[in-house]
Amino acid sequence: MEPNADKLRGLRITSLDDEDDDETELPNQPLPASTVTVAAAASGYDDDDEDEDEEAEVMLGFLEKPKHPGLLLRHLFPSKAGGIPAWLDPVNLPTGNSSCCGFCGEPLHFVLQIYAPIESNTAAFHRTLFMFMCPSMACLHRDQHEQWTRNQGNPRRSVRVFRCQLPRTNVFYSSEPPSRNNSDKPLCAGAALCHWCGTWKGDKICGGCKKSRYCSEKHQALHWRSGHKNDCLQIINSSEASSSVLPAVGKVPARTSWPEYQIAIDDEVDLDSDGCDEDSSKSLVMQKHGKPDDTMQSWMDQFEADADNQCWAYFQERISRAPEQVLRYCRDPNVKPLWALSAGRPSNPDIPSCSYCKGPLCYEFQIMPQLLYYFGVRNEPDSLDWATIAVYTCKGSCDQNISYKEEFSWVQLYPTSISRP
Repeated sequence: MEPNADKLRGLRITSLDDEDDDETELPNQPLPASTVTVAAAASGYDDDDEDEDEEAEVMLGFLEKPKHPGLLLRHLFPSKAGGIPAWLDPVNLPTGNSSCCGFCGEPLHFVLQIYAPIESNTAAFHRTLFMFMCPSMACLHRDQHEQWTRNQGNPRRSVRVFRCQLPRTNVFYSSEPPSRNNSDKPLCAGAALCHWCGTWKGDKICGGCKKSRYCSEKHQALHWRSGHKNDCLQIINSSEASSSVLPAVGKVPARTSWPEYQIAIDDEVDLDSDGCDEDSSKSLVMQKHGKPDDTMQSWMDQFEADADNQCWAYFQERISRAPEQVLRYCRDPNVKPLWALSAGRPSNPDIPSCSYCKGPLCYEFQIMPQLLYYFGVRNEPDSLDWATIAVYTCKGSCDQNISYKEEFSWVQLYPTSISRP
């Protein structure tokens, strides 16, 4: 029987305007990737899960406006969403096809970055994961379709995730922790970035003024039409090019990037205990071995006896504990993503090996559909949309002398969007 798409779609992008205005400020802290160890049941309603007795800790990400934009600069190692990336290695950025959608060829938009160092790995003393995405839903559809038949090599992607890591002693940052008193500075400048998007390396130079730099011909054309045509002539005619004529990199036009937020981190278990009294928590928290309690089971029985609907009910119950969450993080090898549907999930053979060391990949984080609300994406037929996107990274976080190593992501769309050859 077909899943009830109307029921599922009724609980997608939601406004938070009606939520309680009393908010608890969450700390902006690195994700404890080396020590993060939520029951396997937290990974989703899955009859095939075998490691259900394993306990681990799921960290949740919430978006908040930064108190000061300077808090999101690269030498403070931020976790952030929207705006432009704070590149960890500011010089050796991804270039060429790595920065573009594999389907339409357009430069990818920055989604978010997560600072997730690994204490036990000296090569990953600093470690940040960066996610980029094509804003075209048509491209995301194609990405989701082709991931079932994706081969090793250079697959086409509309979603790309890069891992960058550095040892404590490096040429970019001090070996001492930042003081966060406005005295912190990086040790060196970064690569020149595109004057239009402020995201990718500006390896193309304006043929007129020889000053403006771009990541692509499209961004050069957009900048030209938006006013650089006049600025370019002004620069050429001036005896000295005034820096005030060129736009500052990072001053990105609002239409080319999503709104910028800081990602605050909290423990899912802490939120459970804070948000519920003892009696209500018993009805919300799943019992041992990942089995639903009586209240949850009664709610799930209202759905058709269909795997997708049961999975969706579990997904909704889980995120309802903290509906503002945009990110779920847990690098424990026994934990799996929290899938919205049973259809469209990968099996073990669908997850490739690391492209660099050929070792296994493990699940590390996933982004949730509530992120679309914060980015101002509307519920329209052609708007960007997803159920969840899970990211798998090299289990050993290998260091192969490549600054930005591309990791693997799995796109799960809603029922009417799911297509499998």
